[in-house]
Amino acid sequence: MSINPDLQGRSYPAAEVYDVGREKIREFAKAVKASNPAHFDVEAAKALGHSDLVAPPTFAIIVAQRADAQLVEDPESGIDFSRVVHADQRFTHHRAIVAGDRLVAELHVDGVRAMGGGAMITTRSEISTASGERVATTTSSILVRGEGQ
Repeated sequence: MSINPDLQGRSYPAAEVYDVGREKIREFAKAVKASNPAHFDVEAAKALGHSDLVAPPTFAIIVAQRADAQLVEDPESGIDFSRVVHADQRFTHHRAIVAGDRLVAELHVDGVRAMGGGAMITTRSEISTASGERVATTTSSILVRGEGQ
């Protein structure tokens, strides 16, 4: 099955809430070798004006990938995940992600471009709190390789 060009312009609603916990932040910070004390120590985070531990900027990918899964799992998309190569990822933060946040992400397919036998798909996840406060925007591009590539 080839990539459905009609994906462009499609949106997927916010899925389940992701609860940001202190240990999730600490584990992620260790995994990406982020060393700022505000990722590990509540008092250090509060000294910087935050209400709780602050997540590293790339932590937003956890919430964004949950939204991306809706696209990949959509039977109308034509995406074979075994043929996906991640091409680009960008983050725009509207405010820091902190422990205690309850986040959701709405996914938008901003572009579908044929490339040989495959396609480049660009998506945007709008991450907000469950109550609607904007937190981050992530933009991702994936290359779905065609058969024989």
